[in-house]
Amino acid sequence: MWQRFFGPLAKIVGIDIRERSKPYEAPGTFVRIGDQADEQFLQSLIDEFGVPDIVLDDGSHQMEHIAKTFNFLYPRLPKNGVYLVEDLHTAYWDEFGGGVSKPETFINLSKEYIDRLNADHSRGQVVPNFITRQTFGISFYDSVVVLEKGDVWSKQGVHRGHKPLLGR
Repeated sequence: MWQRFFGPLAKIVGIDIRERSKPYEAPGTFVRIGDQADEQFLQSLIDEFGVPDIVLDDGSHQMEHIAKTFNFLYPRLPKNGVYLVEDLHTAYWDEFGGGVSKPETFINLSKEYIDRLNADHSRGQVVPNFITRQTFGISFYDSVVVLEKGDVWSKQGVHRGHKPLLGR
């Protein structure tokens, strides 16, 4: 499906922790067996195939694995790279390390990323980080978060005009 979507020149690399996906290899589509949370494995993929332009995380759905994979791959994506995490309804399910009030779910981390995206406007309340400096936009959909890298200009808010008049 992805080969048809991206075209015959696309290089599609899928990973799975089990061998069951290996039969899906085809010209332009590669399957490697390994753990998505293993940085050495992820680095071996970069060494073999190069840095990806697009990542679609449809892996274990475990919150810890999603965060580890994101923290390793996202900073390495090229400018204009896109990172998608799907099936994030699991961020609410205990068996995947989820829960509404758990700060380590990828949904809650992504909510924090919104503040990081706008850190330059926070008047020192939010410390800028790699999200601030590398991310052009963040989009939320049903069970999906998309982060887009791109040109990030210096974002210094300028206040013009007068203080608002209260009671008007």
